[in-house]
Amino acid sequence: MTLIKSISGIRGTIGGQTGDTLNPLDIVKFTTAYAQLIGGQRNKGGDVSGRKPLIVVGRDGRISGLMVRNVVVGTLMGMGYDVIDIGYATTPTTELAVRMSGADGGIIITASHNPRQWNALKLLNSEGEFLTAADGAEVLRMAEEENFNYAEVDKLGSCTIDDTFNQRHIDAVLQLKLVDVEAIKARKFRVCADTINSVGGIILPELFKQLGVAFEILNGECTGDFAHNPEPLEKNLQGIMDKMKKGGFDLGIVVDPDVDRLAFICEDGTMFGEEYTLVSVADYVLSHTKGNTVSNLSSTRALRDVTEKHGGQYTAAAVGEVNVTTKMKEVGAVIGGEGNGGVIYPESHYGRDALVGIALFLSSLAQKGCTVSELRATFPNYQIAKNRIDLTPETDVDAILVKVKEMFAKDNSAQVNDIDGVKIDFPDRWVHLRKSNTEPIIRVYSEAQSMEKADDLGKQLMQVVYDMQ
Repeated sequence: MTLIKSISGIRGTIGGQTGDTLNPLDIVKFTTAYAQLIGGQRNKGGDVSGRKPLIVVGRDGRISGLMVRNVVVGTLMGMGYDVIDIGYATTPTTELAVRMSGADGGIIITASHNPRQWNALKLLNSEGEFLTAADGAEVLRMAEEENFNYAEVDKLGSCTIDDTFNQRHIDAVLQLKLVDVEAIKARKFRVCADTINSVGGIILPELFKQLGVAFEILNGECTGDFAHNPEPLEKNLQGIMDKMKKGGFDLGIVVDPDVDRLAFICEDGTMFGEEYTLVSVADYVLSHTKGNTVSNLSSTRALRDVTEKHGGQYTAAAVGEVNVTTKMKEVGAVIGGEGNGGVIYPESHYGRDALVGIALFLSSLAQKGCTVSELRATFPNYQIAKNRIDLTPETDVDAILVKVKEMFAKDNSAQVNDIDGVKIDFPDRWVHLRKSNTEPIIRVYSEAQSMEKADDLGKQLMQVVYDMQ
């Protein structure tokens, strides 16, 4: 079964039986439930504008994107909602478009880092941010209940095509106070970017041009036929790493299909480290703006170290963008995100945004006058091992996590955190086990000062889980 319904949206593979895959019937049901949630919130808020509810729809370059878009837009119109279709667009572009257009919500058609056969609906509120857990649960309830009420013929919605938001997104990035456009132009950077044959190939060249950056794009056709596994991890990026090793570039840039995750490659072809995308950008922001930071429990300790160096306070949140942004608002964080290459900069908006990350990183490089590898050497050096345990339908994940927690509860050398799975924090290392929201797996992340030590710790905990099954 590859249809995954969660509070963050609906995700699955295309084709197959209804209820088991992402197909038109389930897309209609879920879109309708979301529309009813938005309509109910609008009515509860006492909207007196007289206009129909307005929803922004954007999509990444996936092969199934047009089919899903047609079903989503038709369903919204059938609910009596007006739609702004912004076409091929990144996740952060769609988030900003909701705010810029004054819409009541938005739907992003993307399965993020999942392979080409997958697609998904990411659901936004009127702030252009992901739904809260409570709202997501309400969408699931209404979709299950199927008590739907569609519009009569004279009250059907309309669809407007608007392709201006890519440029409006770029304009917003260039206007950020800490984006030093003149310094970037003066450095005359040469970058190589892998855009995985999705929407990054449309928007990143325009960003580079307006920053005065010379560039070469790999996999730049927005066909949805991904050139390699789309998750921006080192094992998937040999092509651009080999290109960088030949010389001629100052920086390698990799984005995922919807351009909310960002990884850098040093001038010598080595990985900067996906975890260090946020660390480096936060270091730059904190050197100009005093404040706090937030990342999730599975992210590197290096952000904590950098934050405390600048006199700020670091806080860990449960995994998931909405959990991170909620915690950022609580503690007044000036920068935050996730160790998967997700940079959230409230000065722009509360969403992971690779364009913001690129512009701030280039600004930092330009002002420091250093190379990418020299910048990387200035940060604490930790290594994270990322493992996984595939689940069967019989696996009782909750029971396993409770047992793991109990095993370490009496260990005076460890701190146990159970706000999201179980994280066991030792003075010199940590390991975090949690059930994925998007795949039938337990993620096992562990960090230490060497990859060998990190991987050993993760494997020890994986064996504990195997022994329990």
